[in-house]
Amino acid sequence: RHNLNYWQFGDYLGIGAGAHGKLSFPDRIVREARPRHPRDYLAAAASPAQRARGPVNRSDLPFEFMMNALRLNEGVPASLFPERTGLGLGEISARLAEGRAEGLLSPAPDRIAPTERGRRFLNALLHRFLPA
Repeated sequence: RHNLNYWQFGDYLGIGAGAHGKLSFPDRIVREARPRHPRDYLAAAASPAQRARGPVNRSDLPFEFMMNALRLNEGVPASLFPERTGLGLGEISARLAEGRAEGLLSPAPDRIAPTERGRRFLNALLHRFLPA
Protein backbone atom coordinates (compact mmCIF):
# COMPACT_ATOMS: atom_id res chain seq x y z
CA ARG A 1 0.00 0.00 0.00
CA HIS A 2 2.81 2.38 0.87
CA ASN A 3 4.29 2.17 -2.64
CA LEU A 4 1.04 2.41 -4.64
CA ASN A 5 1.39 6.15 -5.12
CA TYR A 6 4.90 5.73 -6.57
CA TRP A 7 3.85 2.86 -8.81
CA GLN A 8 0.94 4.89 -10.13
CA PHE A 9 3.41 7.72 -10.92
CA GLY A 10 1.85 9.99 -8.31
CA ASP A 11 3.49 12.96 -6.66
CA TYR A 12 5.25 12.85 -3.30
CA LEU A 13 7.22 15.25 -1.14
CA GLY A 14 10.71 14.43 0.07
CA ILE A 15 11.10 15.69 3.63
CA GLY A 16 14.23 15.05 5.64
CA ALA A 17 17.81 13.98 5.04
CA GLY A 18 18.18 11.65 2.05
CA ALA A 19 14.56 12.10 0.96
CA HIS A 20 13.42 12.23 -2.66
CA GLY A 21 10.34 13.87 -4.14
CA LYS A 22 8.45 14.10 -7.42
CA LEU A 23 6.12 16.96 -8.25
CA SER A 24 4.03 17.36 -11.39
CA PHE A 25 3.18 20.72 -12.90
CA PRO A 26 1.12 21.40 -16.04
CA ASP A 27 4.26 21.86 -18.14
CA ARG A 28 6.86 19.66 -16.42
CA ILE A 29 7.67 17.02 -13.82
CA VAL A 30 10.40 17.79 -11.29
CA ARG A 31 12.41 15.40 -9.15
CA GLU A 32 14.10 16.56 -5.96
CA ALA A 33 16.72 14.93 -3.75
CA ARG A 34 17.77 16.08 -0.31
CA PRO A 35 21.36 15.64 0.91
CA ARG A 36 21.83 12.37 2.77
CA HIS A 37 24.07 13.43 5.62
CA PRO A 38 22.21 15.43 8.31
CA ARG A 39 24.94 18.11 8.43
CA ASP A 40 24.70 18.62 4.65
CA TYR A 41 20.90 18.54 4.82
CA LEU A 42 20.83 21.30 7.42
CA ALA A 43 23.28 23.40 5.40
CA ALA A 44 21.12 23.00 2.28
CA ALA A 45 17.98 23.89 4.23
CA ALA A 46 19.51 27.30 4.83
CA SER A 47 20.14 27.69 1.09
CA PRO A 48 17.42 26.12 -1.10
CA ALA A 49 19.58 26.69 -4.18
CA GLN A 50 21.82 23.84 -2.96
CA ARG A 51 19.05 21.25 -3.26
CA ALA A 52 19.32 18.76 -6.09
CA ARG A 53 16.35 19.51 -8.31
CA GLY A 54 15.73 18.90 -11.94
CA PRO A 55 13.05 18.32 -14.52
CA VAL A 56 12.39 14.86 -15.89
CA ASN A 57 13.15 14.99 -19.61
CA ARG A 58 10.09 14.47 -21.77
CA SER A 59 11.85 11.59 -23.54
CA ASP A 60 12.34 9.82 -20.17
CA LEU A 61 8.67 9.98 -19.13
CA PRO A 62 7.54 6.73 -20.81
CA PHE A 63 10.30 4.77 -19.06
CA GLU A 64 9.75 6.52 -15.72
CA PHE A 65 6.02 5.82 -15.88
CA MET A 66 6.41 2.18 -16.94
CA MET A 67 9.19 1.48 -14.46
CA ASN A 68 6.64 2.19 -11.75
CA ALA A 69 3.33 1.06 -13.28
CA LEU A 70 4.55 -2.34 -14.45
CA ARG A 71 5.46 -3.32 -10.90
CA LEU A 72 1.73 -3.73 -10.26
CA ASN A 73 0.42 -7.16 -11.28
CA GLU A 74 -2.89 -5.62 -12.32
CA GLY A 75 -1.13 -2.72 -14.06
CA VAL A 76 -2.85 0.62 -14.44
CA PRO A 77 -5.67 2.04 -16.57
CA ALA A 78 -4.25 3.15 -19.92
CA SER A 79 -5.79 6.58 -19.24
CA LEU A 80 -3.35 7.07 -16.37
CA PHE A 81 -0.39 7.41 -18.78
CA PRO A 82 -1.54 10.67 -20.42
CA GLU A 83 -2.99 11.92 -17.13
CA ARG A 84 0.29 11.53 -15.22
CA THR A 85 2.85 12.23 -17.97
CA GLY A 86 1.10 14.79 -20.18
CA LEU A 87 1.99 12.61 -23.19
CA GLY A 88 -0.51 10.95 -25.49
CA LEU A 89 -0.79 7.17 -25.67
CA GLY A 90 0.20 7.48 -29.34
CA GLU A 91 3.74 8.20 -28.19
CA ILE A 92 4.07 4.65 -26.86
CA SER A 93 1.50 2.77 -28.95
CA ALA A 94 4.11 0.96 -31.07
CA ARG A 95 6.01 -0.15 -27.96
CA LEU A 96 2.78 -1.31 -26.31
CA ALA A 97 1.85 -3.26 -29.44
CA GLU A 98 5.27 -4.96 -29.50
CA GLY A 99 4.97 -5.91 -25.84
CA ARG A 100 1.49 -7.31 -26.40
CA ALA A 101 2.57 -9.23 -29.51
CA GLU A 102 5.38 -10.87 -27.53
CA GLY A 103 3.06 -11.79 -24.66
CA LEU A 104 4.75 -9.41 -22.22
CA LEU A 105 1.76 -7.09 -21.83
CA SER A 106 -1.91 -7.84 -21.35
CA PRO A 107 -3.90 -7.59 -24.60
CA ALA A 108 -6.57 -5.42 -22.90
CA PRO A 109 -6.47 -2.03 -24.69
CA ASP A 110 -7.80 -0.12 -21.68
CA ARG A 111 -5.04 -1.36 -19.29
CA ILE A 112 -1.28 -1.36 -19.27
CA ALA A 113 -0.42 -4.50 -17.33
CA PRO A 114 2.36 -7.07 -17.45
CA THR A 115 1.48 -10.67 -18.12
CA GLU A 116 3.06 -13.41 -16.02
CA ARG A 117 5.75 -13.64 -18.69
CA GLY A 118 6.12 -9.86 -18.64
CA ARG A 119 6.73 -9.93 -14.88
CA ARG A 120 9.44 -12.57 -15.35
CA PHE A 121 11.11 -10.47 -18.04
CA LEU A 122 10.34 -7.06 -16.58
CA ASN A 123 13.77 -5.58 -17.34
CA ALA A 124 13.49 -6.54 -21.03
CA LEU A 125 9.97 -5.12 -21.13
CA LEU A 126 11.06 -1.85 -19.50
CA HIS A 127 13.98 -1.57 -21.89
CA ARG A 128 11.45 -0.95 -24.70
CA PHE A 129 10.43 2.33 -23.07
CA LEU A 130 13.92 3.82 -22.75
CA PRO A 131 14.54 6.93 -24.87
CA ALA A 132 15.76 6.12 -28.37
